[in-house]
Amino acid sequence: MERSERAGERGPASSRRSVLISGASVAGPALAHWLVRYGFRVTVVEMAPALRGGGFAVDFRGAAHLQVLERMGVLADIRSHGTGGGAPLSFIDGQGRQLASLPAEFTGGEVEILRSQLSRILYEHGLTPPGAAPGGAPEYLFGDSVSGLTQTADGVHVTFERGAPRTFDLVIGADGQHSTVRRLAFGPEEEFVSHLGYYVSAWDLPADAGDLGARQVGYGEPGRLATVGRVPRRDREAGYTGESFCVFAAEELSYDRRDLRSQKAAVAAAFEGAGWRTPEVIGSLRGARDLYFDSISRVDVPTWSTGRIALLGDAAHGATVGGMGTGSAVVGAYVLAGELALAGGDHATAFARYEQQLRPYVTRCQEGGRGAGEFLAPPTQEAMDARNALLNDPSALAAMLGEGDDLSAAIELADYPSLVEAAAAAPAGPTGGRGIRTAGGAG
Repeated sequence: MERSERAGERGPASSRRSVLISGASVAGPALAHWLVRYGFRVTVVEMAPALRGGGFAVDFRGAAHLQVLERMGVLADIRSHGTGGGAPLSFIDGQGRQLASLPAEFTGGEVEILRSQLSRILYEHGLTPPGAAPGGAPEYLFGDSVSGLTQTADGVHVTFERGAPRTFDLVIGADGQHSTVRRLAFGPEEEFVSHLGYYVSAWDLPADAGDLGARQVGYGEPGRLATVGRVPRRDREAGYTGESFCVFAAEELSYDRRDLRSQKAAVAAAFEGAGWRTPEVIGSLRGARDLYFDSISRVDVPTWSTGRIALLGDAAHGATVGGMGTGSAVVGAYVLAGELALAGGDHATAFARYEQQLRPYVTRCQEGGRGAGEFLAPPTQEAMDARNALLNDPSALAAMLGEGDDLSAAIELADYPSLVEAAAAAPAGPTGGRGIRTAGGAG
């Protein structure tokens, strides 16, 4: 412990630089975990009044994802609170007959967990990460948001919607596809976010939904898909009867992202007149307490940093569905924190190295999300038939699964915790300990 604490107190991050992270979903708490461990003073601001509930299951797959979770010390906890793996999804016709099946390996990865559970685990572990200096827990500001950013030679002056203004050495936008930090520091959202023609929604079925979620099935018509089912380990929760996940094609919609009623109305309008038991599925939305609703979009930012401000996760390279965004966010937090810790106070060098290493990897992962909407809810009956034929072909399905595994593993990660500790133990030099060569060109 003495060596670990010394790494936080006098290592490359020895100045105890202050970092504001906007966003407390996945990328933000993951970054806070590592930065606190490396001796930074961290504040996380989150618009929601508490950690968010609801959402849908997310998964991790491949060596890179699991390696980072293991090094964080959270993998065992994630496994114990996981869903137990995705369930096969049967695509059915209007009479409930199976047309094709999406296997559990495709939907659930190697480890699957509800996004809300993942956020809680990352948050709790991040309060006391292994090796952190005493008293170094991150500060969380719930129910607030960044309203202004002004960069100076020495820091970033930040104003908040509710709290008093403060100045930080660095600001990281980990606040999702609709990032406030990106809008304030880089430009309007429309310059970076490309709508891919679909929307996605997810909610828990209310207690009076009867047997609606008894089977893991999806009913599709051209341009829309309504699914229902149960997450295995959630069956033990009181009042839990299942959940719905819906996808539909649409041009960009105008709605208030903070207004649950308008979001529910948009989903209901998209499925008007649909067959099977879809009216029951959509009717269950009226009693839902939480709703995840967003466009399927791709985020492309030419450069992920400007001065002392950088972007992480979906704010920098989101893909909404099918782009391994959760795994990429956790990997990105690991790389960004490690480079900041090794940079000897040179944030410009750290930001450049972080982007250099991560961009090729996440760009490949994003491509996996480009066709997610059309795959789940093909625009024509002919396209639906072709999708079903593909899923009924064992060799084609194996190729699809293999491609996903290859994408998730397409990055070589440096052992940042060991490098930071080694740099802290080495005599200070003109490079601040950055003369170390690391795997993947990190040195």
